[in-house]
Amino acid sequence: MSIVAKALWYIENNSARADLSLDDVAAACEASRFHLTRAFGLATGRTLMRYLRARRITQAALALADGAPDILAVALDAGYGSHEAFTRAFREQFGLTPEALRARGHCEGLDLVRALRLDHGGDLVLAAPRLVERPALTVAGLRERYSHETAAGIPAQWQRLAGHPVPACLVGSNEYGVCIEADGGAFDYLCGIEIAGRAPAGLVALAIPARHYAVFFHPGHIAAIRMTWRAIYDRWLPASGLRALGGPDFERYDGRFDVATGEGGVEIWIPVAAR
Repeated sequence: MSIVAKALWYIENNSARADLSLDDVAAACEASRFHLTRAFGLATGRTLMRYLRARRITQAALALADGAPDILAVALDAGYGSHEAFTRAFREQFGLTPEALRARGHCEGLDLVRALRLDHGGDLVLAAPRLVERPALTVAGLRERYSHETAAGIPAQWQRLAGHPVPACLVGSNEYGVCIEADGGAFDYLCGIEIAGRAPAGLVALAIPARHYAVFFHPGHIAAIRMTWRAIYDRWLPASGLRALGGPDFERYDGRFDVATGEGGVEIWIPVAAR
């Protein structure tokens, strides 16, 4: 069973626990918070805790539509400490109050979040990675924050980078898409180039330390790269005997990649260490 399948099973069987946390789910999956967060977001397009909250409030809605008499008890079961906090979250999700839903007695037309079932996209067969030591490098470019729900904005970020002149401090001709973990299941994405020295005006620099990497090759169109990322974090890493270090991982676009067509292939570099 993949790490995300384990997480989904655990959430469905433990969502009634008001104190259920990301650490609890990660421990049940025998994974770090970083690894689970990355795998879950890549596989589902959602953050784990946002999915958990949505499942709880969906179950609360079903209970209220079925006539649950005590709204506070439903709120506590859903992990909310007060009637007010529950009502606020309920209204944000469904556009009506818990009392209004109970009075109408059905959930038709509500944006319920059903239990996720993974599709077969996780069956992608990965070629074995090469394991390499990579010296430190500095990448300069544009840095933006995303959630897995808003990551569709990344291509436009690359287009904005193309408007910047090539700096004199450029090292080589490769381009990099770097992912940096942020709070709350979000991540920062830096698209840029390797430089020596200070970042040019309008760009920000990120120093990436020397690391041991597992390097994968995504051979298909760039639009499908998320499936390769998913296969790495959801299936390959748990079975590899290695652990993700949680530092920046990145895509490297070299001379094989054709910007005009999105074809040619991309390398994916994951910093790893022995468990």
